[in-house]
Amino acid sequence: MKALTFHGRHDIRYGDVPDPAVTTPTDAVIQVTTAGICGSDLHIYAGNPFSPELGYTPGHECVGVVVETGKQVTRFKPGDRVLVPASAGCTLCKACAAGLTARCERARSSTDLCYGVSPQLQGSQAQALAVPHADVNLVHLPEGISDEAAVVLTDNAPTAWYGCRRARIQPGETVLVIGLGPVGTMAAQSAFAMGAARVLGADLVAERRAFAATLGVEPVEGEDARTAVREMTAGRGPDAVVEAVGSDATIQLALKAVRQAGRVSVIGVSQNKAFPFHMGLAQIKELEFAIGLCSVHYELPALIALTQAGRITPEVVVTHRFALSEGPKAYELFDSRADGVRKVLLDPAR
Repeated sequence: MKALTFHGRHDIRYGDVPDPAVTTPTDAVIQVTTAGICGSDLHIYAGNPFSPELGYTPGHECVGVVVETGKQVTRFKPGDRVLVPASAGCTLCKACAAGLTARCERARSSTDLCYGVSPQLQGSQAQALAVPHADVNLVHLPEGISDEAAVVLTDNAPTAWYGCRRARIQPGETVLVIGLGPVGTMAAQSAFAMGAARVLGADLVAERRAFAATLGVEPVEGEDARTAVREMTAGRGPDAVVEAVGSDATIQLALKAVRQAGRVSVIGVSQNKAFPFHMGLAQIKELEFAIGLCSVHYELPALIALTQAGRITPEVVVTHRFALSEGPKAYELFDSRADGVRKVLLDPAR
């Protein structure tokens, strides 16, 4: 089959790879109908991978159709339209049984838990994907939810919702979202769905701020975001901040911008093992700080219901579509942040 493979910094290639197969009775193989490129994939693309191996297929966002199942798979059959959560659990431990796959007790490392970050679980930017423990690691896709919305529901929307939950957003509060890519945009939608009265949005890209404004977000303008946020909140600061970038600068902004006794939730991916966390500032401000990885399975039931009810619209973050064969070009565009790009989808049939 055809797939994208990672070969080093800024080196994504399109070519032939072995077909996925059912290797245990609990596996399934799906034909991928739509795949996404995630901001986390850009860490790999930039030469900061999560494992040292090369040549594997990246990607952890896709929807598709079941084409083959192992003998012990009972909940799915060939022809079923499915969503593949980005996080894959063992299904056997107590955490996975509760849907908290990011806390899997049997995983040897984080690369066991996500498709497309190492050869251990080949990724979804391909024509087909092998899914382990398919009865738990696949989700039936209801009628009326498009492929575009469903791809966002595999990771971006759950991560955003998780980040807002960890920020404990309450009705009537003011929330600052830092980073207005797909995850940040979905965090803004999630904050409104949880009852936030105001959502402020900070991003260096003017087009992203402008688009967020069409969703009711108040864009933070000017070079000094901290000062702008203070002015927008009458000197108080927001009640909660959801950080969706993962850089040192944006996490520091979150810590400094939030109000006294406020709450900061970091869902941007940080690979800095020596982040200079200002303990004195956190203690003086009496801050609550949360950081973690989303368990997609746990968040999905609420998000599917909200999508069906029209309370959130995941598909609005999609801006560009490419053939899978154009994958290297798609990565280059997404990395550039040019042309108003927010979410890039890939069509494996082309």
